[in-house]
Order: sequence, then structure tokens, then C-alpha cells
Amino acid sequence: MPNMDPKQMARMMKQMGINTEEVAAERVIIETADEKMVVEPAQVTKISMQGQTSFQISGNVRTEQSLKDEDIELVMEKAGCTREQATEALTKSGGDIAEAIISFQQEEA
Repeated sequence: MPNMDPKQMARMMKQMGINTEEVAAERVIIETADEKMVVEPAQVTKISMQGQTSFQISGNVRTEQSLKDEDIELVMEKAGCTREQATEALTKSGGDIAEAIISFQQEEA
């Protein structure tokens, strides 16, 4: 539907039972088992149609590694470091536990 007036488009969508609403979101975080996807700044549109609600999200996306508490605690135990140091080492190693522990051993040498 190229070259369609936005008001006309909104009217058509309303006739078809599709309601849209802008959501005043600044950031959206999607967490998976292995990582976080952060959309910031985020533009979010809530779409309601036929009893279903969905969201359209757009913006700049960056991916962050999710660190598990047990991984952080293991590095703390084996390397004898603080939680902050273990978190930083795991982040630098991309979540590789062995590499994080070795990085502390190399600092001591």
C-alpha cells in the first residue's frame, strides 16, 4: 500500500479490528538462556488484533553475555577473587570459565 495517507491507513486498520498504540519505552531487554539483547533507544508499538496482543520493537540492538551465578561463584572460589572481579573476568573472556580463572593465575605470575 505505497503512497497511502497515514490517516487513511489508520482508518483501514481500525475497520479491520487492528488497534495500535505507541508505548513510551526507553529500553527493551530480551533475555535468553545465554545472552541479553538490549534495544536502546527503543520504539515500541503495541498491536491488538483478534484478541491477541503483540509488540513491534525497533531501535539499536546490542548483545550482552548473560553470566550465571554459579559460573561467577566458581571463578570466585577457584581464583580467590571478589564477585566484581569474577564478573569482569567472565565478561572479558566471553563467558569462558577456564579462561577467566587462568587470567587471575597469569596476573599472579
